[in-house]
Amino acid sequence: MSLTPRAALLLLFAFAFCGPVRAAPEHGIAMHGTPKYAAGFTHFDYTNPDAPKGGRAVFAYQGSFDSLNPFIVRGNAISGVRDYVYESLLARSYDEAFSLYGLLAESVEVPEDRSWVVFQINPRARFTDGAPVTPEDVIFSHRLLREKGRPYHRNYYSKVDKAEKVGERGVRFTFKGVDRELPLILGLMPVLPKHLIDPAKFEMTGFAIPVGSGPYKLTGVEPGTSATFQRDPNYWGADLPVNRGHYNFDEMRFEFYRDSNTMFEAFKKGLFHILAEGDPGRWARNYDFPAVQDGRVIKRSFDLGIPSGMMGLALNTRRPIFSDVRVRQALNLLFDFEWMNKNLYHGLYARTQSYFDGSELSAHARPADARERALLQPFPDAVTPEVMEGRLTQPVSDGSGRNRDNRRAAIALFQEAGYDQVDSRMVKKDTGEPFTFEMLAVTAAEERLFLTYARQLDAVGITATIRQVDSAQYVARKNKFDFDVIQSVWSASLSPGNEQNYRWSSEAADSETSFNYPGVKSPAADAMIAAMLAAKTREDFVSAVRALDRVLISGNYVVPLFRLPQQWVAAWHQLVPPKRSTLYGFRIDTWWISDPERQAEGGH
Repeated sequence: MSLTPRAALLLLFAFAFCGPVRAAPEHGIAMHGTPKYAAGFTHFDYTNPDAPKGGRAVFAYQGSFDSLNPFIVRGNAISGVRDYVYESLLARSYDEAFSLYGLLAESVEVPEDRSWVVFQINPRARFTDGAPVTPEDVIFSHRLLREKGRPYHRNYYSKVDKAEKVGERGVRFTFKGVDRELPLILGLMPVLPKHLIDPAKFEMTGFAIPVGSGPYKLTGVEPGTSATFQRDPNYWGADLPVNRGHYNFDEMRFEFYRDSNTMFEAFKKGLFHILAEGDPGRWARNYDFPAVQDGRVIKRSFDLGIPSGMMGLALNTRRPIFSDVRVRQALNLLFDFEWMNKNLYHGLYARTQSYFDGSELSAHARPADARERALLQPFPDAVTPEVMEGRLTQPVSDGSGRNRDNRRAAIALFQEAGYDQVDSRMVKKDTGEPFTFEMLAVTAAEERLFLTYARQLDAVGITATIRQVDSAQYVARKNKFDFDVIQSVWSASLSPGNEQNYRWSSEAADSETSFNYPGVKSPAADAMIAAMLAAKTREDFVSAVRALDRVLISGNYVVPLFRLPQQWVAAWHQLVPPKRSTLYGFRIDTWWISDPERQAEGGH
């Protein structure tokens, strides 16, 4: 259909005076594409909306706490306050890559370029003292956390140019630049009660009982030892779709233990109800106690649908001995995973192959697609041919402990990099300086791993010493990059975002306290992160993440370690999970007590 000149002129004037068509408020928002759950959904698929309410669940954590404020740098805040006392504008579903739905906000509105976001506060939203949640509370929380919150809050809130009330219940955030993830990040930020918080005292640690809008109230605290949460019977959001099937325990008690062995013995006695196990040795050997044998404790394994992330030995490339990629590749060849897995870990681990292992985001065993190749074209030396073609896998030995083929390949790489074996020691050819470094450990498990690896390195003349330090010294040295090698974990999700800058960007390499422990300074990595953050479609996003994965793998910045093939959980029989788990494994806030009335009468 063609327009007459008059009609075309009228349409032009309409756009000139009315501006671009506004985005419509929606019930949810996805990072890419559309949310899984349509408007009017009743509950998430991984919950049981008819789960019985009631009973008391006891959970255990290793460590201690000296604060009830999870939003400040000072102190060690208790687990649970952020999750159960405070709420955010939107809530995340855990069977999607990254989608959010209405919680304190009943709708969210963004334009196509995501240069701003508007949240409309649910008129029913209340704090547990009965006060309504208002736009003023949202704006107050933004300003308070931008100035006094943790670095995470300060970083993201600093990207907001303006926060303002719109209409009776709306809050609009206008951004300084384009960041497509930012509307979702702001949707997950906590909302604090303006009428109860003195900004001048906000950064002080202490045990003042916090008040939020969430499903639980913190009712009892034994500093450093335990905390008790009671479900609020008047919780305003109990019937929201994002909450149905959640928060089924009337009472939750968190107990704190100093070490894992004491905690495990307490679990065997029934002093708490559920234990997520990360030690393959204990999972293989120690879950044969009477309560397991007679069915009172049930062992469960959950498949995960998210990337396993990277657990590896970070090689600090700020140190000259690790500046050559051939040296880093050789150190990886000398890590005999098959022998370690069999002799130390009962063969239960799988070798980590990628920074996004076990997901569609991983480049492992996948040739680069056309989008990836276009992104990487300006950086021809950033990715090796094997990685580009999806042929590279981590070194494999025969498990005998001799690792001869990989040792020969490693020695050849050292020789290419200017080293040679002299009197059974690896030394620099031109100076005779021995190749030696220190591995910094903070736990007994790390020390055991390092000692084994050091023996493998010694077979080719490399001296690796192990220094175990207390946690305070370890954190201080790690934050200042004052180490040769440390063990670290970089977790991953199906929607990696701005945190990748903090891990792998050239800027982060020079920023103390960043997670760029290897000191990655790669223009290619910087460009792939930028492409990932700018992607508008899931297809473009996946290609950008895989391209980043290829750059990091090719750089050999870490010696990849291993991952658990599943999530292992043991629980006393009265705790019941829903039939379906999430992409992230089990979520305890969807479980329930099988017979809360019997438990109340003293039944175990």
